[in-house]
Amino acid sequence: MRGRDPETGEFYSPSRSQQREDALEIRSLAEKLVALPAAQLARLPIPEDLMPHIVETQRITSHIAHKRQLQYLAKQMRREDDETLEAIRDAMDEGGDAARRETALLHRVEHWRDRLLSDGDVALGDLLAEHPAADRQHLRQLIRNAGEERAKNKPPHAFRELFRELRELLVATRGNDTEEEDGDGTL
Repeated sequence: MRGRDPETGEFYSPSRSQQREDALEIRSLAEKLVALPAAQLARLPIPEDLMPHIVETQRITSHIAHKRQLQYLAKQMRREDDETLEAIRDAMDEGGDAARRETALLHRVEHWRDRLLSDGDVALGDLLAEHPAADRQHLRQLIRNAGEERAKNKPPHAFRELFRELRELLVATRGNDTEEEDGDGTL
């Protein structure tokens, strides 16, 4: 029996039906995780102690053994705190905040890359004004190489490298903005 607090009259713990509902929700999350390929799993904020259980569940093909391992994975996930599980759900959700932020970041990176390739030094000056920690010489070399690749119809190696560099730069800047926002709460 759950019992009640004699002073407040509140129950000590959730009801059995609520516990079962929560357990089934976590099991469905475990099923979704097991269905994902390794590349997508790597992008999710999954704790290191859960990853071997997910991989093991993916490896097992026998129906009953797979079901049993899935139950074990769900049991391990129930031991995690609610914030961790919510972060995983949000990262998996296409409409979640994390997905929207990632999409916005990719659009900003593509915008900067296109602008750098079309405007050259003017756009590079604007980028360096916003992100003074950027390596001017390396970016200029990547822009030049990407332009040459396009002109000669070569594979877009420098084009992709420029994208990666810009993404790292914008992610680093976004991380600093988040720290500043948390620090004084004004941003």
